[in-house]
Amino acid sequence: MASLARPALSAFARDVAEGLTARVKKLSPQYFYDDLGSALFDAITLLPEYGLTSADERILTRHSPHLAARVGPVTAVCELGSGSGRKTRPILEALDHGVVYQPVDVSAAALAACEKALADIAIVRPVCADWIDGLHRIGLHRAPGPLVVLFLGSSIGNLDRSGISHFLAQVRFTLRPGDFFLVGFDLVKDVERMLAAYDDPTGVTAAFNLNLLGRINRELDGEFELRAFSHEARWNQSERRIEMHLVSARAQHVYIGALECAFSFAAGETIWTESSHKFIESELPAMAADSGFTSIASWIDPEWPFAEVLWQAV
Repeated sequence: MASLARPALSAFARDVAEGLTARVKKLSPQYFYDDLGSALFDAITLLPEYGLTSADERILTRHSPHLAARVGPVTAVCELGSGSGRKTRPILEALDHGVVYQPVDVSAAALAACEKALADIAIVRPVCADWIDGLHRIGLHRAPGPLVVLFLGSSIGNLDRSGISHFLAQVRFTLRPGDFFLVGFDLVKDVERMLAAYDDPTGVTAAFNLNLLGRINRELDGEFELRAFSHEARWNQSERRIEMHLVSARAQHVYIGALECAFSFAAGETIWTESSHKFIESELPAMAADSGFTSIASWIDPEWPFAEVLWQAV
């Protein structure tokens, strides 16, 4: 296994090696979002079972004027994990035209679509990077005046619950006092309703999950047989999270060429690919205070309990 530590390995390869040799096999959800994965996720957001995106869009459509009034004149907006930027239009329309919009995403294709879709209402300057690196790069060259950072959907729920405070602290560290942070939180609701959002009958979410193995095959010369794994969504009550797993249908060995190593799977063994934590409204103000923000406003969708909260760096 000494070859797994070679300096030439990409971060993706190193993370796959670490995840598949762990006691509980696990892969980071950040690797879902290659170009195919980003397209599949966009399709998920259109599914009737996945009410989260529709709820987010309703909030942004209804309350973007209120958001604009709260933040006042701004010259720059940054969005972490922008995807195609579909949900962002109401915010940019509510702000002054000519604002600089800097979407941050790891998918170049998603950024290209975002730039094309929003160039009519903003000066779009895409940043192809992960969240914190992209925000840091923007901070190095930002203009005077407050910055509005968007973290829409419930991407924060994909972090380990123990790591959320660290992430929020990292965001706060890159901001100046007076900057704004708009964050989406999916709230706890009926369990069956939550599970259906991550296991739709048309199989789009299953394809999205399995594409992670397909990406290993494409980029790391893997030999995963995708039909030998199945998608499974679980509710973990104690942690208040939906877990997505890939379940091995049989005992098998999978060789990954870039790692020069084969990985063993028992029948029924899983690869844990994502956690989607759910939140309670009353815990959000304390999360803001603990990470160096003050809570300015909160908007909740009544049809699908989901919150967009506006925090300001102090």
